[in-house]
Amino acid sequence: MKIEVPIISAFVDGDSGGNPAGVVLHAERFSSAEKQKIAAAVGLSETAFVSPSDSADIKLEFFTPTQQIAHCGHATIATFSFLRQKGLLANDCSSKETIDGLRTVNMEGEAAYMEQKGPRFEPLDDNDLQTALLSLGITAEDLIEGAEPMLVNTGNSFVVLGIRDSETIKSLEPDFSLIEKLSEALDLIGFYVFSLDGVGAGRDAGARMFAPRYGILEESATGMAAGPLACYLREQLGMQRQEFTIEQGRWMATPSPSVINVRLTIGSDDRIENLFAGGRGTIRDVVEVEITPHLT
Repeated sequence: MKIEVPIISAFVDGDSGGNPAGVVLHAERFSSAEKQKIAAAVGLSETAFVSPSDSADIKLEFFTPTQQIAHCGHATIATFSFLRQKGLLANDCSSKETIDGLRTVNMEGEAAYMEQKGPRFEPLDDNDLQTALLSLGITAEDLIEGAEPMLVNTGNSFVVLGIRDSETIKSLEPDFSLIEKLSEALDLIGFYVFSLDGVGAGRDAGARMFAPRYGILEESATGMAAGPLACYLREQLGMQRQEFTIEQGRWMATPSPSVINVRLTIGSDDRIENLFAGGRGTIRDVVEVEITPHLT
């Protein structure tokens, strides 16, 4: 059978750029193996599969070309923006069920803001830090002063690493085999490498994301990594704000500028309780995928 898969660019900067994701509706008709085959055929970093849920507005499953993952920020934004544009989402306060639990998704027009957990920070040991630096072809001298690289988790784990010079981050030539090895050892999605230098007006940081463990060498917008970065900027670098704007994709070899807004919920103890990362999605294309039905 053939199915049509709309391609939605999430976290668009204005009306261009963004990170494309496939969105498959009525996904309950497919087995997990079929979903994996569809995601591989679509060939994007993630494809979202939408099914009915007994506990949320929709059930969402995310597949990279190689495996299923618990959460995906840009595919969530793509899905909810698409559902709103198609008139399939009635409420501004919505929700999704994932394999890792329930999450709130708030709509503001066609923009979607997805909930993430409060952050967990974990410093890298000396060996892991040296491996991370080696994998990026940089030294400790290239890091932002006072910005200790850390593992940060708001639902998924990333190594967050700050580089002081934008020209250095632009010219990175990562060793993806080393990044994959460290990602396996630390159970990471990947590296979120950022700079405070050379970003656009009104932007707090610019970032690049490398996740070869999940078949993603680099992608142009990563909502589940921008959330950890915003938490890092506040709690590790002392930027005492509740809203951050992160740009991504502008420093890729083939640029696809993206913008991710992150809003932090601060508790009475001045710690981050949770956060919402959001942006807008735009329909870019529709691809046709052929899938052999699963026989039982």
